[in-house]
Amino acid sequence: MCGRFAVTLPPEAVRAYFGYVEQPNFPPRYNVAPTQPVPIVRAERDADGETRRHFRLVRWGFLPAFVKDPKDYPLVINARSETAPEKASFRNALRRRRCLFVTDGFYEWLRPPAPRKKGDLLRPFLIRRCDRAPLAMAGLWENWIGPNGEEMETACVLTTDANGLMSAVHDRMPVILEREQFDLWLSPDEETTKDAIKLMRPADNDVLDLCEIGPGVNKVANDGVWIQDPARNVAPRVAKFEPAKAQGELF
Repeated sequence: MCGRFAVTLPPEAVRAYFGYVEQPNFPPRYNVAPTQPVPIVRAERDADGETRRHFRLVRWGFLPAFVKDPKDYPLVINARSETAPEKASFRNALRRRRCLFVTDGFYEWLRPPAPRKKGDLLRPFLIRRCDRAPLAMAGLWENWIGPNGEEMETACVLTTDANGLMSAVHDRMPVILEREQFDLWLSPDEETTKDAIKLMRPADNDVLDLCEIGPGVNKVANDGVWIQDPARNVAPRVAKFEPAKAQGELF
């Protein structure tokens, strides 16, 4: 799964990698959490009829169109790629509203081996591309419209089985796409769906590396380069993992 990520590279480098039209200027974010506004890239047909990539901010927490009240629907930050094509919540979005989450690293937590003891802490790891380029996580987006006409754009990350590297930490990982796959994945044409689905597979083992980091990332309020310091460089501290709460505009 994916429950936190980072966007720390210069905006110009991110734009060049993802190829979107806009020129947003955003500060580095080291601890992006669910329910917060997150940057995605999606393809849209512009007024001149051309399809282009666009940078958008949406809520991380997918809301299907059929939901009446968001308070009555669970927070969906990840969707299993194996079942998304059949599930009513994601089926239409997979056909028409695929996107890329803009990141350059994500976090995963290693659980202590069983039997677990009271006070055991999860060990956080930072996962990035070996070449330190931006990292494109495959996602789905939806424009939710409420009963009173209110609108909210939301998105979730698609996950797949862990590759050999990630399996040392977790049994799932985000679907990570390469630049040459972006056009197919982002295409809004339904006839591309079958080919896009074939892209939902584990990344090759040589694409990513991982580094155990200190517990600072466990606290949602912590957001600085120091939370990515390797664990061996961090003084021992107790920091229980905290679930994310709704935040304001961050990008």
